[in-house]
Amino acid sequence: MRFITNLLFFVSAFTGTLTAVPRAEHVFIISLDGAKPAVIAESEAPTLKKIASEGAVTWQASTIFPSMTLPSHTSMLTGVGPDKHKILWNGYTPIKGFVKVPTAFSLLKAAEPKAITGMFVGKVKFRHLWLKNSLDIFDFGGAQSDKPVANAPELEQDKKPSQMVAKQAVAWIKEQKPRLAFIHLTDVDTAGHKSGWGSPEQKEALKVTDQALWQVWQAIKEAGIADSSVMLVTADHGGHDKTHGLNIPDDMIIPWVAWGKGVKKNFTITAPVTTYDTAATALWLLDVPVPAEFDGKPVTSAFE
Repeated sequence: MRFITNLLFFVSAFTGTLTAVPRAEHVFIISLDGAKPAVIAESEAPTLKKIASEGAVTWQASTIFPSMTLPSHTSMLTGVGPDKHKILWNGYTPIKGFVKVPTAFSLLKAAEPKAITGMFVGKVKFRHLWLKNSLDIFDFGGAQSDKPVANAPELEQDKKPSQMVAKQAVAWIKEQKPRLAFIHLTDVDTAGHKSGWGSPEQKEALKVTDQALWQVWQAIKEAGIADSSVMLVTADHGGHDKTHGLNIPDDMIIPWVAWGKGVKKNFTITAPVTTYDTAATALWLLDVPVPAEFDGKPVTSAFE
């Protein structure tokens, strides 16, 4: 009898291993470029604030130094700091090639080759993160070519507005129901550089960006995958005056919000969170092993 009991236990455990499911079927990383928590608090951003109130949030997360768009987003999507990913520049420079460490997308594809992945961005510099066999789509405001781009400094000024990026992402989300997607909304940063961080113009840009965030959130619901999805909404840096990049709180402090399946409701995250924890959290949710080389750790306190 003991033998049969032990055998049944073994079979049950083995079957449970085979049928294990990820904590989330779909993960969406959404970056509000330049969204400083102090400015968010003073702005009309009902979608972001509702997502935060329904989920888990810290308004005191940290980015990396240098607190610039490309290095910061590289850490966000690779799980490591600049000392490992080596992207210290902040423009599209094709001669420098691609990031030399895996991204969350390439790690997911290695584990699940058929997983649908995509990036929708407002700045072409993200091309440096487009590793081979990592993305099903890379969309820069409707442009999806993988051909080299000439005159990069001039193109760098051609930023795609948040509404345009969201429109492209929304249609794709509804059709493809991706496993992992990154959506980059740039208006807040653009307004900060033009008019200043915390200026009325930047607050208006945040309002418009919040509307784009709402469109993405609705697309996830309309795709019928909200109950199996997690959104991670964050930023790459803050800012001061009309710039950013310094190792000061104004530039380094960012929001970090989780919403969706398994996320604690109306929960304030008190553990330290750094931007490279975003990639680690996404992989953990998708049941992809987090590499030992990662600096980032899953923000497990945000989840049941």
